[in-house]
Amino acid sequence: MKVAGGGFEQCYNAQAVVDAESLLILAAQVTQAGNDKQQVEPMLAKLQSLPEGLNQPEHLLGDTGYFSAQNVGACHRAGTAPLIAVGRDEHHPHWRERFEEPAPLSASASPVEHMKRTLKTKAGRALYALRKQTVEPVFGIIKSVMGFSQFLLRGLANAGNEWTLVCLAWKLKRMAVLRSNSAQWD
Repeated sequence: MKVAGGGFEQCYNAQAVVDAESLLILAAQVTQAGNDKQQVEPMLAKLQSLPEGLNQPEHLLGDTGYFSAQNVGACHRAGTAPLIAVGRDEHHPHWRERFEEPAPLSASASPVEHMKRTLKTKAGRALYALRKQTVEPVFGIIKSVMGFSQFLLRGLANAGNEWTLVCLAWKLKRMAVLRSNSAQWD
């Protein structure tokens, strides 16, 4: 992959789709693409290939690295409502902006315009806020608690297999927590 400062290094870009309710990883893959924009469609395909009855997401929450009109369209074709940040928000918006709802759109508005409007609504902001408490903790725990900070194997296929094992270890760890929590409620 191309790295900051120039040049290339052997490194990988690990991707994961995480369920907001259970924090279980639904799909994972490793790429050598430094840009996340090309990763939405392959991950949607992985989600659609899951067995019937597994969580098919209603919404896809993504940071600005995943935004493109093509990705918004891919989400709509997959039957998933995209909530992908278009850019960075101001740190200190005017207080009225927090309580006002955006104006309605015209009938000819594009899917991107609809998504931008949804992100400005109270419901859209609340839903998008789940992204930080869904995928970020999963990657943080995998790196810090489980100690996976770098791939040990070389080659894209081997790194992909290693990431699959790491994600499986996370799923087992998370399912043990979910099971013990459900046992407390019985």
